[in-house]
Amino acid sequence: MVSIQIRDVPEQVRDTLATLAHSRGQSMQAYLRGLLEEDACRANNIDLLKRVREVGGGYSSETGEAAQTIAELRAERDRRNAGDA
Repeated sequence: MVSIQIRDVPEQVRDTLATLAHSRGQSMQAYLRGLLEEDACRANNIDLLKRVREVGGGYSSETGEAAQTIAELRAERDRRNAGDA
């Protein structure tokens, strides 16, 4: 693991973060690490969504493409399951 140091944080910001960490029963370090991990995860999700759209995986909710695709996949699944019965 690496260490990250942030300088010149206003006291009011530090105090607010300390209060939030305390209210969650966490140390300041654990609380801030969680914030960083969540933000990194969000960035990865945004990148993944962009790549999915680039390869044609995006659906428009206005046209109902997603709902139609889901209905088709469910119907196909139901046909397969009916054959297993």
